[in-house]
Amino acid sequence: MEDIIRESFSEEDTYNIGREFGEAAEKGDVYCFYGDLGVGKTIFSKGFAKGLGINEVVNSPTFTIVKIYDEGRLPLYHFDVYRIGDVDEMDEIGYNDMIYGDGVCLIEWANLIEDILPDHYRKLTIEKDLTKGTDYRRISLVSV
Repeated sequence: MEDIIRESFSEEDTYNIGREFGEAAEKGDVYCFYGDLGVGKTIFSKGFAKGLGINEVVNSPTFTIVKIYDEGRLPLYHFDVYRIGDVDEMDEIGYNDMIYGDGVCLIEWANLIEDILPDHYRKLTIEKDLTKGTDYRRISLVSV
């Protein structure tokens, strides 16, 4: 996949960009999110899930670390590792089985577990630019 930059001017735009990426997602894809608190990672994730054909409610797994959605065309493993104290905790939740499994992974706060990320993943950065408005987001996707 080539590097992609999208601009969002609303939550609806962010959701739709996420849906577009979800529609294009393939088995084994790992998307690592980078961006400050409140930039729209969860809104993007909701759209991404919809793009996979997942209709259940999607929210950030802040306290559960991972949520699994398996009703779409591919399983979705949605991680939020913000509260991880040590990367060894990831073994306890079956991280490797999910990362190297048959689904797609979204990892919020991936910078906290960079030591155990796979060799190849997609770095998804969501950034605000207040000079373009309070709802503006720059969404970039780079293959690593």
